[in-house]
Amino acid sequence: MKVKAVFLDRDGVINQYPGDYQYVKSWEEFRFLPGVQSALKNLVDNGFKIFIISNQAGVSKGIYSQENLDKITQNMLNDFSKHGIEVSGVYYCIHRQEDNCSCRKPKIGLIEMALESLKNKSYDIDLSRSFFIGDTIKDIETGKSSGLKTILVFSGKEKPENKKNWPVLPDFTSPNLEKAVDLILK
Repeated sequence: MKVKAVFLDRDGVINQYPGDYQYVKSWEEFRFLPGVQSALKNLVDNGFKIFIISNQAGVSKGIYSQENLDKITQNMLNDFSKHGIEVSGVYYCIHRQEDNCSCRKPKIGLIEMALESLKNKSYDIDLSRSFFIGDTIKDIETGKSSGLKTILVFSGKEKPENKKNWPVLPDFTSPNLEKAVDLILK
């Protein structure tokens, strides 16, 4: 069976973009953006599978530990579960850019890992009916390279006034995840 999915970046899409220091280092620093839970619940209720795809190089840079990243993730997933939101997978690249790995966005390794994890499931993802939502052009490049429709949200790093510098254009733009989900469900 083919199903629809939404692949989401984390920082700047699900939680507040951490600003100048660029890393959420602990659960105490993690702040959900307004409306995230209701938006994700709306996706789940409309038959979408949800995957979180995020670069988290702070681990390999020694800025925060893998244990802290795992705690952030578990607490985030626990919150989602309380709201009836099932996340099908969370995939992080913890490498630095200079490591030249295959999983650091804008490369598509994390998407490939997510798809590979479905081999023993009763469904496959229909990429042509699926989306990537991110707050950077790297996210948009990842989505486009994976055959996904893309939505750039302005709740994180990227700003609309930078459009002239974008090497690739998103299929859609949105002020935040709530409005992005509205676009998807239209």
